[in-house]
Amino acid sequence: MMAGTALLLLNPGARKAGGGRVEIADALRERGLAVIAESLGDPAGLDHRIARHVRTVDRVIVGGGDGTLGAAARPVLDAGLCLGILPLGTANNVARTLGIPEDLDVACDIAAGETRRRIDVGVVNDRCFLTTASFGLSVAITESLSRKAKRRWGTLAYVLTAARVVRNAHPVRAHIRWVGGELHTRTVQVVVGNGRYYGSALQVAEDAEIDDHALDLYSIEVRHWWQLLTLGPALKRGSHGRRRAVQTARARAFEISTAVPVVIDADGELATHTPATFRVLPGALEVLAPPEPPRD
Repeated sequence: MMAGTALLLLNPGARKAGGGRVEIADALRERGLAVIAESLGDPAGLDHRIARHVRTVDRVIVGGGDGTLGAAARPVLDAGLCLGILPLGTANNVARTLGIPEDLDVACDIAAGETRRRIDVGVVNDRCFLTTASFGLSVAITESLSRKAKRRWGTLAYVLTAARVVRNAHPVRAHIRWVGGELHTRTVQVVVGNGRYYGSALQVAEDAEIDDHALDLYSIEVRHWWQLLTLGPALKRGSHGRRRAVQTARARAFEISTAVPVVIDADGELATHTPATFRVLPGALEVLAPPEPPRD
């Protein structure tokens, strides 16, 4: 295997895919990489496509949004390869968490470079996620958010769709268990985060990190839909855990059951349903990213 050889997988439906994989492949080659470029195709076939090239590449560069990266996480992890990220989607929260800018030239510099960082991977049932896995309002938004709206309006599409579905929020009775604690809740939203950002650049918690070897959970308990509106600024800042209507927990794993099965989304894609086990794989995935900033 020669060093600096990449398998490039580009989601052609990504909002910022631009001219396509030929132009992006050329940009990466100009930075010294040998590139095997393929269309992303059906995410269900990613494991076979990546396994086919495992002896000839040292990295998989994925161009797309958070859902595309989440789908690629397991096969890249299983192949023992490094993940490069080109943020071409709508929200690009994985890239935001890692400090990878949406400027494609800079993102290509990083993906073609050698600065690597190990990050955690979340797992809900058998599905990997890099940002969050959640149920309640988030699923209603995912189900209502059209691909066309995402391409046209970007992150504003999340806000507009949320404003539409919030009036129909129905609480779910859930039992959440983790080592050292449990919570019985009547909730309209449960979010379990691996990284810091999700949705329209909301924060799971203001001190959440993608390499802290833990998952951050919050549950929203409100009686009236209009109370959700008051939480908006706090969700943006990550300070919602200080509100009486929000319960929070941090752990390596959570077990969640609900009175009736509910759908769970992972990285903004419908993935599985309750009952569910959420767990973290500490430092499991190597990514190409800017140098990690110093922490206080």
